Amino acid sequence: MHPMVNIAVRAARSAGNVITRSIDRIDRVKVEEKGRYDFVTDVDRQAEQVIIDTLTRAYPHHAIIAEESGTHQKNSRTQAEYTWIIDPLDGTANFVHGFPQVGISIAVQRRGQLEAAVIYDPLRQELFTASRGNGAQLDGRRIRVTQRPGLRGSLVGTGFPFKQPDLMQRYLRMFGAVAEQAEDMRRAGAASLDLAYVAAGRLDGFFELGLKAWDIAAGALLITEAGGTVTDLDGEHAYLENGNIVAGSSKVHNGLLQTISRV
Repeated sequence: MHPMVNIAVRAARSAGNVITRSIDRIDRVKVEEKGRYDFVTDVDRQAEQVIIDTLTRAYPHHAIIAEESGTHQKNSRTQAEYTWIIDPLDGTANFVHGFPQVGISIAVQRRGQLEAAVIYDPLRQELFTASRGNGAQLDGRRIRVTQRPGLRGSLVGTGFPFKQPDLMQRYLRMFGAVAEQAEDMRRAGAASLDLAYVAAGRLDGFFELGLKAWDIAAGALLITEAGGTVTDLDGEHAYLENGNIVAGSSKVHNGLLQTISRV
């Protein structure tokens, strides 16, 4: 296993322990509202700190972009070669309500190129890993995207842009257009796990608007290493910057992109 994947796995499992210890005492978890439908708990912050501590012990000169605490740069005089992108608890709203769909997402870039990724489901104890050029795995077993011949008959994951109401009407038009062709659609509330499920063939495709880099970086590498395609709404590769993502096997991705572009 890639050494950075090993460290990320260690960090994710440690953060997972923080989350699972708290799942039975949700009534005592402190919840703050960061913005419209955007919540953070003390568990998010504790899990994030565990991840940061693990990464910085192993790689003290790497930069870190973390959802709750922002950007960390040990040496501010030079641009770090490696940058870690962290979501310590994807699906905070699910967690607060006791809905069992949360993930931990950790990815690392080298000079802007994704190199390694880990997504961990602490409740199911499922571990998704990938490193550039070495494929993607679920609990050590190789995974691949589905070979469905197109969007028709597919199972598609998605997410509503509640945090950005200005995107909602456009998104709903996209949702309706995709729903007319897909077999069914799923909205589970943790984009990192949705992307991991595309890589593992549990979903045929996925699209969402207005996400952040920490929501999608690890999942994007998982999908590409599992043989899939990931772009933004224009078919370009600026999804980490603009937060709009379309993903799936090549034919499902193309079907999604064509359908979305017509609305």
